[in-house]
Amino acid sequence: MSVGLDIGSRTIKVVELNREGKGFSLKSAGAVAYSGLTNIEQISSEKDMAGLSETIKKLLKDAKVSGHNVAVSLPETQAYTRIMKFPLLTDQEIASAVKWEAEEYIPIPIKEAVVEHQILERRETGNPPQVLVLLVAAQNEIVEKYIKIVDMAGYSVVGVETELMSLVRSVSIPATTSLIVDFGAKSTDIAIVKNEQLFFSRSVPTAGEAFTRAVGQSLGVSFEQAEQYKKAYGLTQEQLEGKVGKALIPIFQVVVEEIKKSIHYYQLELKGEVPTQIILVGGSAGLPGASAFLTKATGLEVVIGNPFSKISLDEQSAKNLVNYAPLYAVACGLAMRGE
Repeated sequence: MSVGLDIGSRTIKVVELNREGKGFSLKSAGAVAYSGLTNIEQISSEKDMAGLSETIKKLLKDAKVSGHNVAVSLPETQAYTRIMKFPLLTDQEIASAVKWEAEEYIPIPIKEAVVEHQILERRETGNPPQVLVLLVAAQNEIVEKYIKIVDMAGYSVVGVETELMSLVRSVSIPATTSLIVDFGAKSTDIAIVKNEQLFFSRSVPTAGEAFTRAVGQSLGVSFEQAEQYKKAYGLTQEQLEGKVGKALIPIFQVVVEEIKKSIHYYQLELKGEVPTQIILVGGSAGLPGASAFLTKATGLEVVIGNPFSKISLDEQSAKNLVNYAPLYAVACGLAMRGE
């Protein structure tokens, strides 16, 4: 059994999986809204840590999670993901080179960071021939806070990775190049994935709450009412005289421009192919009209990511989770790591 715990800025999600041969089956899943401080970077008091750990403890108990070893995710805003290029070195030589050169790629002292790397691609026929390496780094202090909060809840952290790395595992499609868009409450994360490996990541501070504020300001309603309008009408022009859609489109356009910039960078700097599709996950993935708007704006096919498509579910669980699947994408990816 393996457990994935996704501590988002507004909701906390957990997924527990059983390994069945090369596949997985769902043992349990649950989510809870949380109004306390979840930005681990800002948490400094024992009181805030205790509040968050108690919520985690209750969630895992209510979801009937039986495992005690969990994997957790770091928000993209609290990690540094970069692509490094090397000549055709051996794996051992690359590991050594990463240690020496990583500090040039991340804005924190190497002795204060947890640094991991992954060899993505060997381009032996390139000009020049080179190896592409994914570098991921995070501050020791941040990682240690996650470990402490989970420990206070009575569980042990056995793995830490970025949210986008988890998403790649849960929703990417084999043998394709795709672009994943994860709509959080405070930020939208964009990833370009080739052959189920992360080649590019970007995080922008335009997301669910910004969409809601735009609707609230345009219609002159409270944040709570705006949230309901956003979820009910989205970017459609047929409902409520298209007022909600008109409020959302300029904010969505910011995300569209970031998608275009990401694809341009991937083509220019990494000589990659244009993604064949966009995979949407996160809280705003299912907004009415969002897929159609993004298809028209980018010319790419847009699909809603379903992390449970790689997991065996019983009929009742499938029915219960069908409308919430995009919310569980990170937690599923974490649980799919295994222990």
